[in-house]
Amino acid sequence: MRDGKVQDITAFILAGGKSSRMGTDKAFLALGSSTLLERSMALAHAVAGEVLIVGNQKKFSRFGRVVEDVFRGRGPLGGIHAALKASRTELNLALAVDLPFLQVDFLQYLILQGRATTALATVPRIAGGWQPLCAMYRREFAIDAENALHQGRNKIDLLFTGAKVLEENELTGLGFKPEMFGNLNTPEEMERARKSK
Repeated sequence: MRDGKVQDITAFILAGGKSSRMGTDKAFLALGSSTLLERSMALAHAVAGEVLIVGNQKKFSRFGRVVEDVFRGRGPLGGIHAALKASRTELNLALAVDLPFLQVDFLQYLILQGRATTALATVPRIAGGWQPLCAMYRREFAIDAENALHQGRNKIDLLFTGAKVLEENELTGLGFKPEMFGNLNTPEEMERARKSK
């Protein structure tokens, strides 16, 4: 590890959502001096040797390597599957584009936890809810994801039976606040985030 970056990690930013409640593409909304995509890219580049964007090729190609869903319109599971199929590394960090409160030190901790287990997924669980869009995945998770997608199943948490779970009390005990998993889905949430910056 040099300067916190791990060369054998791929980070992928999930930017293919419809943003229907926001009314416009979240990736390009500004929070402070950066867009949500730029913030996510900066976080990803701080901890990973390679960064991919999962989304529309035309929309995002100027920002870096883009991967499009193989199974279109299937939500986060489809995006995670596409990224893992395209990844050149065993260990992979998933980041939703609309998680602006994440911190580099937490991502470094998440990477260490993912490396220390043979589980195919290392996933935080906050207030009983899985956080699959800020999680570590081994490349083989793509096999389970593809099987589920072929069977018409889109719910990713059904694939977390053998996952390594990072529980909220563990994370808060280490000084990581649950609020960092807050995502932005509506103009009202975006406005509150801007006021808190």
